[in-house]
Amino acid sequence: MTTRNDLRDFLTTRRAKLTPDKAGLPVYGANRRVTGLRREEVALLAGISVEYYTRLERGSVGTVSDSVLDGIAHALQLDEAERDHLHRLVRTLATPRAKQALRRTPAKSRVRPAVQRILDQMPMPAYLRNGRFDVLAANDLGRALYSPLYEQAGPGRTPNSARFVFLDPTAGDFFLDYNKAANDCVAFLRAEAGRDPYDKDLTDLIGELSTRSEDFRQRWAAHDVRYHRTGRKRFHHPLVGDLELDYEAFELAGDPGQRINVYTAPPDSSADQALRLLASWTLEQGPSATAPTPTPKTQTNEAP
Repeated sequence: MTTRNDLRDFLTTRRAKLTPDKAGLPVYGANRRVTGLRREEVALLAGISVEYYTRLERGSVGTVSDSVLDGIAHALQLDEAERDHLHRLVRTLATPRAKQALRRTPAKSRVRPAVQRILDQMPMPAYLRNGRFDVLAANDLGRALYSPLYEQAGPGRTPNSARFVFLDPTAGDFFLDYNKAANDCVAFLRAEAGRDPYDKDLTDLIGELSTRSEDFRQRWAAHDVRYHRTGRKRFHHPLVGDLELDYEAFELAGDPGQRINVYTAPPDSSADQALRLLASWTLEQGPSATAPTPTPKTQTNEAP
């Protein structure tokens, strides 16, 4: 998936987002045809020649030092995820594919028993996923919270959050901030594609979503990248109604590519009460129970 076009489109979309004013550059004349930065302005800010930056943007990377890439990242005001993505795109283009294959550590899909025990002993909703948004394991409360995903996947199949967001008509009901959830999902997948462009399962997932969802295609074309480590999510759960939860993501050093997502609510808040109710229902119904799913809406999940 990482090609010369990926690098070109990533840099051009970053240039388009940054105006001369925000970059601290003067604007001369009233007939400026672009709202974002020109190549020569990026080169000026990065301290490199226009010709060199142009070749780089076109994918002719050759040997590029980290200091040059850091200069471009500074010029374009890239955040951590965007800066890392730039470095990965350039290194991928500069490294023969055979050498990349030797360096790869394929993401594991096996769940170690110790990790499952950690999940099971957590009193709050928690689940384990990989970089493709496959939900590999969860505790009882995590399964209950994300019951619509399990319903969408079907018995015996691995739930996938990206498929749910873009292919299930109930996703807009479940994620109250659907637009943010969809953007975050695509931005994380874009970063993951830069990290391992030859992951066949990831390539197949992106191909499937691109084929089946116009919404996904439009968001993917933006070339946004984002890390998904901490924040807040709002859900409408089919059993306990609306709840707003904080989440933290913990990368597993022993299982590269896997992470545990944990959800919490402030004590005595309405979300805390909703989680207690959901936990009680789960205990009554048994560990494999899933909450009823809402009736699907007729409209598709298009960006507002």
